[in-house]
Amino acid sequence: MTQTRPMPQPGILDIAPYKAGEGHVAGANAITKLSSNENPHGPSPAAMEAVRAAAETLAVYPSSDHAALRTAIGEVWNLDPARIVCGAGSDEIISLLCQSYAGPGDEVLYTEHGFAMYPISAMAAGATPVQVRERHRTADVDALLEAVTERTAMVFIANPNNPTGTMLPPEELARLAAGLPGRVMLVLDGAYAEYVPGYDAGAALVDAHENVVMTRTFSKIYGLGGLRIGWGYAPAHVIEVLNRVRGPFNVSAAGLAAAEAAVRDTAYTERCRAANAEWRGFMQRELNALGLPTDESHANFVLPRFPGPEMAAAADQRLRAHGIIVRPVGGYGLPDFLRITIGDEVACRRVIAILDEFLKERA
Repeated sequence: MTQTRPMPQPGILDIAPYKAGEGHVAGANAITKLSSNENPHGPSPAAMEAVRAAAETLAVYPSSDHAALRTAIGEVWNLDPARIVCGAGSDEIISLLCQSYAGPGDEVLYTEHGFAMYPISAMAAGATPVQVRERHRTADVDALLEAVTERTAMVFIANPNNPTGTMLPPEELARLAAGLPGRVMLVLDGAYAEYVPGYDAGAALVDAHENVVMTRTFSKIYGLGGLRIGWGYAPAHVIEVLNRVRGPFNVSAAGLAAAEAAVRDTAYTERCRAANAEWRGFMQRELNALGLPTDESHANFVLPRFPGPEMAAAADQRLRAHGIIVRPVGGYGLPDFLRITIGDEVACRRVIAILDEFLKERA
């Protein structure tokens, strides 16, 4: 049959587009957005100043080797800059990895409640995503190892995980890395790693294995989501491949400058980490006291469980009526839950007060 228009590659139209957290409520004059895990304190003042300075040279192409930023990341995190690659958010690094190491006939493993971009990126590369069960909303190393077949090309683990906030301890990550065949790439997504004191996000495992990659982002604790910048740390042979397929100017000059200033402002990052820990603890205690159990979160959000999907939806609507937007996670197989970003003190206290009133009315 003659085609009358260009057609995409097989499988592309089977991809359900990623849905970002909402940012608007019809009729609301003031919005508190707690749906996208953004830093309520914003970026470092040094990062904002770097963006203002970058505005003076917008006509000039950005650095294509990202050397200054890679050097800064290497110095702060004690990593080899030559084994760092930068991208338009860690999403781009994930996409480039799938494009480079998975394709038709391959399988890409991800966990039951794992980040939605893993199956999307796998399908975009022509590979088959395979969901692996979790245990109590936490990745199960035994289940992952059992799911590996001759077709398995990659395994994705977010640690801490989004949207659950749970995480595997370092010894379990090490057991997973040691148990995978050398031909299978393990990708450790550390988007929320900065919220865990002393956690290296798997950098030591990257150094110890030829098939382990770590991804990171500047969108969360660094408050640079609007600039879309992330990075990856990998064995030299993987970095060589990614630099062959990424665009030469895939990160803007403003993004590079802001990220370098942000990663070097370690005092500001520590203040944000401490504030998040304080109000995350408050949210977990108060939600549990309201009868909305939450797993221990290691990220900048909590995931309270409601008595059923109808109650979760009704609570979401009540919060929206007050101009507070949270994230329903039915699409992640968690219809009884709402994911709530840790905001500032005012936002956290408002959420608890509104849910308290809501639950009393429903009692």
